[in-house]
Amino acid sequence: MKLALISDIHANLPALQAVLEDIDARGPDQVICLGDLVGYAPWPNEVVAEVRRRGIVCIAGNYDEGVGLDSDDCGCAYKTDQDRANGTESIAYTNQEVSRETRAYLRTLPRHLRLTFREGRRPDARAFQVLLVHGSPRKINEYLFEDRSDASFLRMMEPEDADLMCFGHTHRPFHRALDDEGSRWGVRHVVNTGSVGKPKDGDPRAGYVVLDIDPEQDDPLEVEVVRVAYDVEGAAGAVEASPLPDAFAQALRAAH
Repeated sequence: MKLALISDIHANLPALQAVLEDIDARGPDQVICLGDLVGYAPWPNEVVAEVRRRGIVCIAGNYDEGVGLDSDDCGCAYKTDQDRANGTESIAYTNQEVSRETRAYLRTLPRHLRLTFREGRRPDARAFQVLLVHGSPRKINEYLFEDRSDASFLRMMEPEDADLMCFGHTHRPFHRALDDEGSRWGVRHVVNTGSVGKPKDGDPRAGYVVLDIDPEQDDPLEVEVVRVAYDVEGAAGAVEASPLPDAFAQALRAAH
């Protein structure tokens, strides 16, 4: 089974279109979105409409929950007063722009999704369990960075019986394999999808991941982190032409 996982589109329609074109060329079995469809860019309705048109399964991000509830709080962790002020402008703008239909859709999104892939049809066949969240299993807006300890990741995954945990929210992609002798394959995996519409790892290209899952293999998981070029300057210019803070345009250019 080949899965394409996208996340953190953040109303960046040009980035989403480029990623979906790349995904179409690869022909995965399914595309799943790990949330944060809206916020920070001027196309929230268009992004939601495209995700819905394609029938992409989606879970909620913290920004989706905030806008779905017509809240002035996106659950974002801003580091400075200026960032916080810009964030206030962003969610106010997004709440003003989204249609009633878009807001209603965002309210329907679940927080978690679980997938099970079986090794075979035998009663004792191993199951490869996948947990999909936005932030973490504990909090929708918890940041899980690459430098978190193995023990911390395993403490989250073991109660969930997850062989693979996938998430977004940090906008920084990575894949780590965690040794765990007590698990079905002796290893558990964590994957951050990165961000389609607002990368923060210094690479302005849109990002997503492709998973190849085959429980019949000794190593049942292959992970590819994909980057896709798109018209970053065009998206940044559209942000500058909107009421959104110009700082968001520079963030697209610099990917920070």
